[in-house]
Amino acid sequence: MTRDPATIERLRLLLTQVQSMTKNRELHCERQADSAHRYARCNNNLLILGPAAPLSETHIPRYLFITPFDTPDHIEINSEDPDFGADIIKLVGAVEIATRNEPPTDPFEISKNVLDRLTNQSS
Repeated sequence: MTRDPATIERLRLLLTQVQSMTKNRELHCERQADSAHRYARCNNNLLILGPAAPLSETHIPRYLFITPFDTPDHIEINSEDPDFGADIIKLVGAVEIATRNEPPTDPFEISKNVLDRLTNQSS
């Protein structure tokens, strides 16, 4: 896919911002239990970075998938992208460092608050 220079610059700025927020611990990525992904929530968006294989496994393609919580729209950039592949690898490295001692979590765990909201009940 061919991108115009303005789109390339905006995506580069976004990746730089996500990397910086990760390194500064402003964006908290979590490792999903029983999954090959790491995820974070940012500005009402879900960021999914995968797979969670060690960065030393350089033959494995990586990707960043971003989708707003309120629409089916999304952005996906992978490590084979000619404009942003190196940035995705840098992001994987930053997330790997930031989450190496984190236990896995389940972002889809059923919680009482979510059930209450879905069934319009409150305690």
